[in-house]
Amino acid sequence: MVILLAVLLLSAGPSMPQDGIRNPRQGDPEAIRTGTSLFQARCAECHGGDAKGLVGPDLTILWTSPASDERVFRAIRSGVPGSVMPPSSAPDDELWAMAAYLRSISTTAAVEGARGNVNRGEQLFWSTCGGCHRVNGRGGQLGPDLSRVAESQSRDVLSRAIRKASDSIAAGYQAVTLVTRDGKQIHGVRKSEDVFSIQIMDTRERLQGYLKSSLREVISDKRSLMPDFGADRLIDSDLGDLLAFLGTLRAAGSGPGR
Repeated sequence: MVILLAVLLLSAGPSMPQDGIRNPRQGDPEAIRTGTSLFQARCAECHGGDAKGLVGPDLTILWTSPASDERVFRAIRSGVPGSVMPPSSAPDDELWAMAAYLRSISTTAAVEGARGNVNRGEQLFWSTCGGCHRVNGRGGQLGPDLSRVAESQSRDVLSRAIRKASDSIAAGYQAVTLVTRDGKQIHGVRKSEDVFSIQIMDTRERLQGYLKSSLREVISDKRSLMPDFGADRLIDSDLGDLLAFLGTLRAAGSGPGR
């Protein structure tokens, strides 16, 4: 689970389009074709070929939140500070074309959250997920903060992330094992790394920095620290309840839910 859409839609500088400006390429078939090609070349690695999210969030639900054309434009232009999404220097017309493509594939995610028992899902969340994930200041920090996850991830994406956690690991939460000179293994998630050092959050949620010269090995784990919750661990009805609760996690005033 990944970068929240609330962060992605930060306001940009004065040279950006002002709120209320409609995409001049909206609905233009040629712009949508161009935007599709540009998205596949520049964005699919993080957001998936279907724009439903990999490392980055699901972009097919942008217009079910308060996101508007100019805010999507600004997010592409300015990037997302503190994330792997860089700013773009591409011509405005290309950015509008990508926005037109994203609107053309937008879906309605609000209805999805209605299925399942929200109260039961909340109980399941705190008994199963809350040790690693934080919601509104409560919970663990080893996994991504989910306080507004419904704004950026569809029910389908969240379901896949729960069932097969290692298939979509968020940036900043890749598992790593450090092996010290005396053979001790330290497990955690990589937070930053350069040629000489690495910083991790270990499984006790402590931020720890190490010089690589003091380590025998740095092992990048392909599997997430989050286990896969298959049907043997989380039956379908419980998954539905959990997804119903997650569907309520959004900013106040941004749609159904909390």
